[in-house]
Amino acid sequence: MSEEIIVRRTALRIPYSWAAGAHATRFYREIADRRRIMGTRCPRCERVLVPARKSCSRCFQDTTEWVEVGPAGVVTSFTIVHYSEPRIQPMEPPFAVALIRLDGADTALIHLLGEVEPSEVRTGMRVEPVFADEPKGRILDIRYFKPVSVD
Repeated sequence: MSEEIIVRRTALRIPYSWAAGAHATRFYREIADRRRIMGTRCPRCERVLVPARKSCSRCFQDTTEWVEVGPAGVVTSFTIVHYSEPRIQPMEPPFAVALIRLDGADTALIHLLGEVEPSEVRTGMRVEPVFADEPKGRILDIRYFKPVSVD
C-alpha cells in the first residue's frame, strides 16, 4: 500500500535584525547627519577604505583613522539592470549599478546611478552623490550618484 505524500507550498517570512558594528554605524551616521562620506585609513599600507571598515582586507590591520572622501568620484565598472523585482529594487529598470572610487579613496563603493540614461553610462564618468531628503541611517541615504555637470 502506498501512502500519499502531502505537499504544502508556502512562503516563509523570517524577520531578523543585525548589528552593523561601530565602523558601519559611523559610516552611515556621517552620511545621514552630515552628508559626508568617510573612509578609514590602514595604518600599514595607508589605503583609504570606502565603505569604512574595521580592518584592512590587504594587511589585516585594524583601522582607527577616519578620512573624509569625495564626495565626487569616478565610475570604475558598472552593470545595467533590466529585470524587475519591485519588492527589493529601489529604482525601476533599466538602471545602472556602479563601482565608484570616490576622490581620496583607494577602494570602490557599489551604488546606484541616477539622472543618466543607462546607455550613456561609461567607465571613467565623474559622478557625485544625491542625498536623501529624509535620511534613515542606511546606504540609501545616498539616493544615487549622478553625472557631474560640466558648466
